[in-house]
Amino acid sequence: MVDILLVLVAGILGGMLNAVAGGGTFLTLPALIFAGVPPVSANATATLSALPGYLSSVWAYRHDLHTTPNMPATRMVVVSAFGGILGAVLLLLTPNDTFLIAVPALMALATLLFAGGPQLIRRLLARDMLAPAGAAVALLLVSIYGGYFNGGLGIMLLAVLGLIGFTDLHAMNGLKNALSVLLSLVSAATYALAGVIAWDYAALLAESMIAGGFLGAHYARRIRNTARLKQFIVLVGLVMTVIFTVRLL
Repeated sequence: MVDILLVLVAGILGGMLNAVAGGGTFLTLPALIFAGVPPVSANATATLSALPGYLSSVWAYRHDLHTTPNMPATRMVVVSAFGGILGAVLLLLTPNDTFLIAVPALMALATLLFAGGPQLIRRLLARDMLAPAGAAVALLLVSIYGGYFNGGLGIMLLAVLGLIGFTDLHAMNGLKNALSVLLSLVSAATYALAGVIAWDYAALLAESMIAGGFLGAHYARRIRNTARLKQFIVLVGLVMTVIFTVRLL
């Protein structure tokens, strides 16, 4: 009962954070692990449960979606899907004990990306775009990461889209959400075929994150100081990083 309540609360809060500023992974993945779900299965389950939120975000940005001549839509989809499957397979090949050791580093990386993401995006937008081959390699590497662990994925995708040649932030956000859906779909399908998704927790987490997403969207307009909220999310990420590091000692 306590485990169910923990996952339920984490899902609601995670959905609220994702709707306002992102960072829900900092709560949902630890909650599943603390509830006793094996680390690899917890990561796979958290990835699947985040899918409804990504879908709603794509719908919100549907009028801003377009690609660039540097990377046509077909190539973008193929590269992303292939990378997502590779990342998911890499996760499945990772023993639970090894992934648990990697969790603090992954959480720390996601926290740093969340904290420094806006500055990173501004710098990349000021640079010349990559050649088509370089853009494909960059997208492939980020997609592999996204198939393995989706914390901080949004910032990475925005960075790659900037390097590909995008300058319109609305189009970048729309494509970022669309690629997040694609990566979540192919990786979750791979996890499901391997039988590592904890379906009972996945359903509970997805439902609670949808509810949290609606709450977050409702109250988002009332938030005046988003900088404080982002600082709080970074603090949550750092706390979870420390907790998982201490658990290894």
